[in-house]
Amino acid sequence: MATRTKDEFNRQWIIDNSLEVISNYEHGILTLRGLHYQLVALGMTNSIQHYKRVVAAMTKARWQGLVHFETFSDHDRSVLGETVIQETIVSDEIESSKHTIEYWMKNYRKYRWENQPYFVEVWIEKKALQGVFNQPCRMEGVALAPCKGYPSLTFLNEAAKRFQEAVNEGKEAVILYFGDYDASGEDIPRSIQANLEDFGVDVNVKRIALMEEQVLEMNLPPAPTKKSDSRAQNWTGLGQVELDAVKPEVLQEMCTEAIETLFDESLHEELKAIEAKEKVVYVAALKDFVNNLKE
Repeated sequence: MATRTKDEFNRQWIIDNSLEVISNYEHGILTLRGLHYQLVALGMTNSIQHYKRVVAAMTKARWQGLVHFETFSDHDRSVLGETVIQETIVSDEIESSKHTIEYWMKNYRKYRWENQPYFVEVWIEKKALQGVFNQPCRMEGVALAPCKGYPSLTFLNEAAKRFQEAVNEGKEAVILYFGDYDASGEDIPRSIQANLEDFGVDVNVKRIALMEEQVLEMNLPPAPTKKSDSRAQNWTGLGQVELDAVKPEVLQEMCTEAIETLFDESLHEELKAIEAKEKVVYVAALKDFVNNLKE
């Protein structure tokens, strides 16, 4: 294979190859960092300089209309709440309310994990990957917690309350952790577990990714460890590999598999049988309530 020159990975090369990568994903799944690593897999140099080229190229491509502005997720910068200015129209509100009533009539559900032995949450090191993990967590009915590196005491305190409540209900509390392969990425799960123990809660923190054997198996590109990370001085790993280097669909599959190893399908079948019986009672009670409503 011929040696590529530095100039080969210019803006046009990045745009041309990015368009092909982007075509494989729905809007809001891929991050710019994730795109960068997929371009590295195609031969681009893994460096800060080339990441900046990717950012600049995608900025240009979006303004040129080659790439949708909704293509990339950026959960580190989000708006809370909504300013609503639409006019309310009574006929529309009536139809909307009819659909809501119909929905509640037809959608009685038992909580997926209510008779399971575990209380499970997925924690990820980076909020930027929230869009990737949100889908499998939502499908499996578990909470997703982006802890943004070492979580704050406030974050841990709120988590401890949730886990303690679950333990009091007889559940075994489990965190499925996904983070970078580096010194801090290996240490964060230990720190989380130790801090939660200090809060008096027994939680099993399982590190699912990213680990050395996964880096080797997926042939992910390592970079030099960060000099700013004091833990890296005594770390003997291959080099830093960000979780973003793993393709989104692979992360989603890993997340689903990790959750399903803790989920008992036979217990779920029992729950669905109970649900079917309770739904008859539920629907009858709601119909009776609606029929007897007074203005």
